[in-house]
Amino acid sequence: MTADPQARSQREKPARLLAPPREANDQRVTLAITLGWLMALVVLLILLAIPGGLPGDQRWWLWTCGTGVVLGLFGLWYVPILQRGRARDAQRRTQPAVSSGAVSSGPAPGAPSESASDSRDNGSKSVSSTETPGRSTRS
Repeated sequence: MTADPQARSQREKPARLLAPPREANDQRVTLAITLGWLMALVVLLILLAIPGGLPGDQRWWLWTCGTGVVLGLFGLWYVPILQRGRARDAQRRTQPAVSSGAVSSGPAPGAPSESASDSRDNGSKSVSSTETPGRSTRS
């Protein structure tokens, strides 16, 4: 009886524990990449100043480096805004919804006991997209 040698070697190896993902400082990373594009742009501008240093068919690199610098500067401005928005959203999700300090224990007296989706039932066989998220209502 011959077994697959790869399957046997996988069974013999002990399972390795994966390290937890590391968090990076997004602004430092963006700044480092932007500085890299800026240095490349400076080198290309020096080569452009030297006669015969930068061939005409390679001048598109100037635009590439310039675009990298501009997008990096945009990223330095936008990343903190994005992180603040995500932090606000995460805080909203973790806080319980409390309106004016009153906690409701159930429906108000005299209110109908059926849910909003039940009250909208008109006998149709189609499925509402609010009842099945991510699914189309078209057949």
